[in-house]
Amino acid sequence: MTDFDYDVVFIGSGHAAFHGAFKLLKAGKKVALIEESKLGGTCPNYGCDAKLLLDGPFEVIQDSQNYQGFGLDTAPQLNWEDLMAYKHEWIDRLPIMMKELIPKVGIDVYEGHGKLLDAHRIDTGDKKITADNIVLATGAHDSVLPVTGKEYIHDSKDFLSIPHLPESIVFIGAGLISLEFASMVMKTGAKIEVIEFSDRALAQYDQKYVDKVVARLEAEGVNFHFNEAVNGVQKNDNGYVVTTESGLEFATGYVFGATGRQANTQGLGLDEVGIAYTKNGISVDDHLRTSLKNVYVSGDVIDKQIPKLTPTATFESNYIASQILGEDDQPINYPAVPYVAYTLPRIAQIGVTPEQTQAASDKYEVKVLPYGQGFDTRHDTDAEMTVIFEKETQKVAGAVIYGGQAASLINILTFVVDKGLTNDDLEQMIFGFPDVTYSALTMLSPNGFMG
Repeated sequence: MTDFDYDVVFIGSGHAAFHGAFKLLKAGKKVALIEESKLGGTCPNYGCDAKLLLDGPFEVIQDSQNYQGFGLDTAPQLNWEDLMAYKHEWIDRLPIMMKELIPKVGIDVYEGHGKLLDAHRIDTGDKKITADNIVLATGAHDSVLPVTGKEYIHDSKDFLSIPHLPESIVFIGAGLISLEFASMVMKTGAKIEVIEFSDRALAQYDQKYVDKVVARLEAEGVNFHFNEAVNGVQKNDNGYVVTTESGLEFATGYVFGATGRQANTQGLGLDEVGIAYTKNGISVDDHLRTSLKNVYVSGDVIDKQIPKLTPTATFESNYIASQILGEDDQPINYPAVPYVAYTLPRIAQIGVTPEQTQAASDKYEVKVLPYGQGFDTRHDTDAEMTVIFEKETQKVAGAVIYGGQAASLINILTFVVDKGLTNDDLEQMIFGFPDVTYSALTMLSPNGFMG
């Protein structure tokens, strides 16, 4: 027996926390969450959920444009104000629902900023509590470009609640968030400028398909400016002026900054209790423990190479719960992790990439499959996937998918990659027909065809 107030306390309440919290509660543990903002964290309130609700109609517009000349004459028109009201209808009630649900099931919630006082004591702001185990799940925040006029640069949280779309937007950065939002806004006819410090967009994705997305956006009117560094933003009567170090100037109605995210490590008491961290997050061992072995870390606040995504945060949260419950004493072993750029069109990727095969051509075989030529995707003619096979075993080792169905296809490919399936394995399965998944998987076989 101990005298701790709780078996486990999570600092943070997002996917990196509440999945594990519910698992621990179900096992009979006494659990608490500490949250200084909205319950549920970034994803449901300011991130993926909100973004995807807004994205849906733009995907419909994209599909209808692809069908021009195939039975559709005009594309639907978007009403941003109605769309934003729809988003608020769904998103604004989520933290309210969680605030009612979580205490009702038996998890205590403290509203405040959690700070470690030692290995077992936490200051919640209003009171001090103790816990046998502590999980740091504080996530990350948008970084702010340190330039003159940085107060005029909006972040993703701002954009996801913007009541009226401006006629022009400057996006600083050509990463995931910028290109996803630029793909959407472009459909409204807004003037878009994208300024990127490096020489390319979406550096973590296969550049062959990134180039296709960039080319399509350019054809629709987006202007990209690579190898340009923003040095200031000025406000005037007409909006804003963004300047670069090379002397370029862009007049615009809105400035959007997406230059990366930073782990929320400040104010946690890490220095005081001796927990190591870097600019990328908190340092952990292969069991997601800090130097204080009862203090774990989950989600985007970890200093890690694995992609910082909602699904990986969920996986880590459940893994930590299993560790605490004694169900699993093995080091964390991540399965294959897919990631998707919700640009228009989409790009999805998993496992070994085409670039990685260049240094190991004797080990891998690369096939390019134009699944957009199938009957069920004939309107998405550019859709394509590059699949990497292990030569010796013929197992699928990785894939990159480009096209409107990429997000759905990557999930079935995740199963194929993670379970080490071969062409022979796939030929022993029957899939629904006609469907884009059927066409894509059939094409993986040497005997496949575009059905």
